[in-house]
Amino acid sequence: MAVRCGSPPALEAIVTALVEIRGLYKSYWRGASEVSVLSDLSLDIARGEFLALMGPSGSGKSTLLNLIAGLDRPTRGSLRIDGRELADFSEPELDRWRNRRVGFVFQFYNLIPVLSALENVEIPLLISDYGGDERRDRCEAALRIVGLGHRLDHRPGELSGGEQQRVAIARALVNDPLLVLADEPTGDLDSENAEEVLALMALLNRQAGTTFVMVTHDPRAAAKARRIVHLEKGRLADQR
Repeated sequence: MAVRCGSPPALEAIVTALVEIRGLYKSYWRGASEVSVLSDLSLDIARGEFLALMGPSGSGKSTLLNLIAGLDRPTRGSLRIDGRELADFSEPELDRWRNRRVGFVFQFYNLIPVLSALENVEIPLLISDYGGDERRDRCEAALRIVGLGHRLDHRPGELSGGEQQRVAIARALVNDPLLVLADEPTGDLDSENAEEVLALMALLNRQAGTTFVMVTHDPRAAAKARRIVHLEKGRLADQR
Protein backbone atom coordinates (compact mmCIF):
# COMPACT_ATOMS: atom_id res chain seq x y z
CA MET A 1 0.00 0.00 0.00
CA ALA A 2 1.49 3.30 -1.07
CA VAL A 3 1.21 5.91 1.67
CA ARG A 4 2.14 9.46 0.75
CA CYS A 5 4.28 11.05 3.43
CA GLY A 6 5.00 14.64 4.27
CA SER A 7 2.74 17.67 4.21
CA PRO A 8 0.60 18.28 1.12
CA PRO A 9 1.53 21.28 -0.99
CA ALA A 10 -0.19 24.58 -0.26
CA LEU A 11 -3.61 24.65 -1.87
CA GLU A 12 -2.91 27.89 -3.68
CA ALA A 13 0.11 26.31 -5.36
CA ILE A 14 -1.95 23.58 -7.00
CA VAL A 15 -2.86 24.53 -10.54
CA THR A 16 -5.25 21.74 -11.42
CA ALA A 17 -8.09 20.80 -9.07
CA LEU A 18 -8.71 17.14 -8.35
CA VAL A 19 -12.47 17.68 -8.71
CA GLU A 20 -13.80 20.26 -11.18
CA ILE A 21 -17.55 20.89 -11.22
CA ARG A 22 -19.08 23.32 -13.71
CA GLY A 23 -22.74 24.25 -14.12
CA LEU A 24 -23.97 21.07 -12.45
CA TYR A 25 -27.69 20.33 -12.32
CA LYS A 26 -29.47 17.34 -10.83
CA SER A 27 -33.20 16.75 -10.80
CA TYR A 28 -35.54 13.81 -10.27
CA TRP A 29 -39.03 13.07 -11.47
CA ARG A 30 -41.85 12.45 -8.99
CA GLY A 31 -44.74 11.42 -11.14
CA ALA A 32 -45.26 14.25 -13.60
CA SER A 33 -43.26 16.77 -11.54
CA GLU A 34 -39.54 17.47 -11.92
CA VAL A 35 -37.85 18.17 -8.59
CA SER A 36 -34.60 20.14 -8.72
CA VAL A 37 -31.91 19.07 -6.23
CA LEU A 38 -28.80 20.88 -7.53
CA SER A 39 -28.89 24.01 -9.68
CA ASP A 40 -25.99 25.54 -11.63
CA LEU A 41 -23.40 24.47 -9.08
CA SER A 42 -19.70 25.10 -9.78
CA LEU A 43 -16.96 24.06 -7.37
CA ASP A 44 -13.29 23.07 -7.38
CA ILE A 45 -11.76 20.68 -4.86
CA ALA A 46 -7.98 20.70 -4.69
CA ARG A 47 -5.70 17.72 -4.29
CA GLY A 48 -4.87 17.26 -0.65
CA GLU A 49 -7.87 19.25 0.52
CA PHE A 50 -10.16 18.43 3.44
CA LEU A 51 -13.54 19.88 2.46
CA ALA A 52 -16.71 19.86 4.55
CA LEU A 53 -20.13 20.11 2.88
CA MET A 54 -22.75 21.61 5.17
CA GLY A 55 -26.38 22.65 4.81
CA PRO A 56 -29.87 21.78 6.01
CA SER A 57 -31.59 18.52 5.12
CA GLY A 58 -32.62 18.57 1.49
CA SER A 59 -29.94 21.07 0.47
CA GLY A 60 -28.27 18.58 -1.90
CA LYS A 61 -25.18 17.60 0.14
CA SER A 62 -25.53 13.83 -0.18
CA THR A 63 -26.65 14.15 -3.79
CA LEU A 64 -23.47 16.06 -4.59
CA LEU A 65 -21.38 13.44 -2.77
CA ASN A 66 -23.05 10.66 -4.79
CA LEU A 67 -22.35 12.50 -8.04
CA ILE A 68 -18.69 12.95 -7.15
CA ALA A 69 -18.55 9.24 -6.33
CA GLY A 70 -20.07 8.28 -9.66
CA LEU A 71 -22.97 6.60 -7.87
CA ASP A 72 -25.37 8.88 -9.74
CA ARG A 73 -25.15 10.97 -12.90
CA PRO A 74 -25.94 14.67 -13.28
CA THR A 75 -28.90 15.88 -15.30
CA ARG A 76 -26.49 18.23 -17.04
CA GLY A 77 -23.21 20.00 -16.45
CA SER A 78 -19.60 18.88 -16.16
CA LEU A 79 -17.98 16.84 -13.39
CA ARG A 80 -14.31 16.03 -13.92
CA ILE A 81 -12.10 14.10 -11.52
CA ASP A 82 -8.36 13.94 -12.10
CA GLY A 83 -8.99 15.49 -15.52
CA ARG A 84 -11.53 12.86 -16.62
CA GLU A 85 -15.18 13.58 -17.34
CA LEU A 86 -17.28 11.05 -15.41
CA ALA A 87 -20.07 11.24 -18.01
CA ASP A 88 -17.70 9.64 -20.55
CA PHE A 89 -17.45 6.41 -18.55
CA SER A 90 -19.63 3.41 -19.34
CA GLU A 91 -21.23 1.79 -16.30
CA PRO A 92 -18.63 -1.05 -16.15
CA GLU A 93 -15.80 1.49 -16.51
CA LEU A 94 -17.34 3.62 -13.79
CA ASP A 95 -17.63 0.61 -11.47
CA ARG A 96 -13.93 -0.24 -11.94
CA TRP A 97 -12.84 3.38 -11.57
CA ARG A 98 -14.90 3.85 -8.40
CA ASN A 99 -13.53 0.68 -6.80
CA ARG A 100 -9.93 1.67 -7.47
CA ARG A 101 -9.98 5.44 -7.06
CA VAL A 102 -12.64 6.35 -4.47
CA GLY A 103 -12.82 5.41 -0.80
CA PHE A 104 -16.08 5.58 1.17
CA VAL A 105 -16.77 6.18 4.87
CA PHE A 106 -20.40 5.94 6.00
CA GLN A 107 -22.27 6.93 9.13
CA PHE A 108 -23.11 3.33 10.08
CA TYR A 109 -19.73 1.77 9.15
CA ASN A 110 -21.23 -0.89 6.81
CA LEU A 111 -18.99 -3.61 8.22
CA ILE A 112 -19.88 -7.29 7.82
CA PRO A 113 -20.39 -8.70 11.35
CA VAL A 114 -19.03 -12.20 10.67
CA LEU A 115 -15.76 -10.93 9.16
CA SER A 116 -12.67 -9.78 11.03
CA ALA A 117 -11.36 -6.25 10.78
CA LEU A 118 -8.77 -7.39 8.26
CA GLU A 119 -11.35 -9.25 6.17
CA ASN A 120 -13.64 -6.20 6.14
CA VAL A 121 -10.79 -3.99 4.94
CA GLU A 122 -9.96 -6.56 2.25
CA ILE A 123 -13.38 -6.35 0.57
CA PRO A 124 -12.50 -3.62 -2.00
CA LEU A 125 -9.43 -5.65 -3.02
CA LEU A 126 -11.27 -8.88 -3.79
CA ILE A 127 -11.92 -7.82 -7.39
CA SER A 128 -8.40 -6.43 -7.83
CA ASP A 129 -5.38 -8.10 -9.41
CA TYR A 130 -3.58 -8.39 -6.09
CA GLY A 131 -2.63 -11.83 -4.83
CA GLY A 132 -3.63 -13.04 -1.38
CA ASP A 133 -0.33 -12.12 0.32
CA GLU A 134 -0.30 -8.62 -1.16
CA ARG A 135 -3.93 -8.06 -0.19
CA ARG A 136 -3.13 -9.02 3.39
CA ASP A 137 -0.06 -6.77 3.45
CA ARG A 138 -2.11 -3.80 2.21
CA CYS A 139 -4.89 -4.47 4.73
CA GLU A 140 -2.46 -4.78 7.63
CA ALA A 141 -0.76 -1.54 6.55
CA ALA A 142 -4.10 0.28 6.35
CA LEU A 143 -5.14 -0.94 9.80
CA ARG A 144 -1.80 0.08 11.27
CA ILE A 145 -2.24 3.57 9.80
CA VAL A 146 -5.54 3.98 11.67
CA GLY A 147 -4.08 2.58 14.90
CA LEU A 148 -5.64 -0.90 14.75
CA GLY A 149 -2.66 -3.06 13.92
CA HIS A 150 -3.38 -5.00 17.12
CA ARG A 151 -7.03 -5.65 16.20
CA LEU A 152 -6.65 -7.45 12.86
CA ASP A 153 -8.63 -10.54 13.84
CA HIS A 154 -11.35 -8.84 15.89
CA ARG A 155 -14.89 -8.82 14.52
CA PRO A 156 -16.99 -5.63 14.55
CA GLY A 157 -18.94 -6.75 17.61
CA GLU A 158 -15.67 -6.90 19.55
CA LEU A 159 -14.77 -3.31 18.67
CA SER A 160 -16.02 0.03 19.96
CA GLY A 161 -17.94 2.36 17.67
CA GLY A 162 -14.85 4.49 17.17
CA GLU A 163 -12.75 1.42 16.35
CA GLN A 164 -15.37 0.23 13.87
CA GLN A 165 -15.25 3.59 12.10
CA ARG A 166 -11.45 3.33 12.03
CA VAL A 167 -11.83 -0.03 10.27
CA ALA A 168 -14.14 1.69 7.78
CA ILE A 169 -11.50 4.39 7.21
CA ALA A 170 -8.84 1.71 6.70
CA ARG A 171 -11.14 0.05 4.13
CA ALA A 172 -11.50 3.42 2.38
CA LEU A 173 -7.72 3.85 2.24
CA VAL A 174 -6.65 0.34 1.26
CA ASN A 175 -6.71 1.01 -2.50
CA ASP A 176 -4.75 4.27 -2.09
CA PRO A 177 -7.67 6.22 -3.62
CA LEU A 178 -7.66 9.62 -5.27
CA LEU A 179 -10.16 10.84 -2.71
CA VAL A 180 -12.16 9.66 0.29
CA LEU A 181 -15.85 10.56 0.55
CA ALA A 182 -17.31 10.58 4.04
CA ASP A 183 -21.07 10.87 4.62
CA GLU A 184 -21.77 11.91 8.25
CA PRO A 185 -18.81 9.81 9.49
CA THR A 186 -19.35 10.80 13.15
CA GLY A 187 -23.16 10.75 13.14
CA ASP A 188 -23.37 7.45 15.06
CA LEU A 189 -20.53 8.13 17.50
CA ASP A 190 -20.39 9.67 20.96
CA SER A 191 -18.41 12.89 21.31
CA GLU A 192 -15.17 11.22 22.44
CA ASN A 193 -15.09 8.69 19.61
CA ALA A 194 -16.21 11.34 17.12
CA GLU A 195 -13.30 13.55 18.12
CA GLU A 196 -10.85 10.66 17.70
CA VAL A 197 -12.16 9.79 14.23
CA LEU A 198 -12.09 13.43 13.09
CA ALA A 199 -8.57 13.86 14.47
CA LEU A 200 -7.49 10.78 12.50
CA MET A 201 -9.00 12.13 9.27
CA ALA A 202 -7.33 15.50 9.82
CA LEU A 203 -4.00 13.76 10.49
CA LEU A 204 -4.25 11.66 7.32
CA ASN A 205 -5.08 14.79 5.36
CA ARG A 206 -2.22 16.75 6.87
CA GLN A 207 0.54 14.13 6.86
CA ALA A 208 -0.37 11.82 3.96
CA GLY A 209 -2.12 14.35 1.73
CA THR A 210 -5.32 12.28 1.57
CA THR A 211 -8.15 14.25 -0.05
CA PHE A 212 -11.35 14.14 2.02
CA VAL A 213 -14.82 15.40 1.13
CA MET A 214 -17.11 15.14 4.16
CA VAL A 215 -20.84 15.73 4.49
CA THR A 216 -21.79 16.78 8.02
CA HIS A 217 -24.47 18.62 9.98
CA ASP A 218 -22.10 19.12 12.92
CA PRO A 219 -20.20 22.45 13.05
CA ARG A 220 -17.63 20.83 15.36
CA ALA A 221 -16.91 18.17 12.75
CA ALA A 222 -16.79 20.73 9.95
CA ALA A 223 -14.27 22.77 11.95
CA LYS A 224 -11.71 19.98 11.40
CA ALA A 225 -11.85 20.59 7.64
CA ARG A 226 -9.60 23.04 5.83
CA ARG A 227 -12.56 24.54 3.94
CA ILE A 228 -16.32 24.55 4.52
CA VAL A 229 -18.87 24.82 1.71
CA HIS A 230 -22.52 25.55 2.52
CA LEU A 231 -25.35 24.45 0.26
CA GLU A 232 -28.82 25.99 0.35
CA LYS A 233 -31.60 24.59 -1.83
CA GLY A 234 -29.14 23.02 -4.23
CA ARG A 235 -26.98 26.09 -4.68
CA LEU A 236 -23.60 27.13 -3.35
CA ALA A 237 -24.44 29.53 -0.53
CA ASP A 238 -21.12 30.20 1.12
CA GLN A 239 -17.58 28.86 1.41
CA ARG A 240 -14.70 29.77 3.65
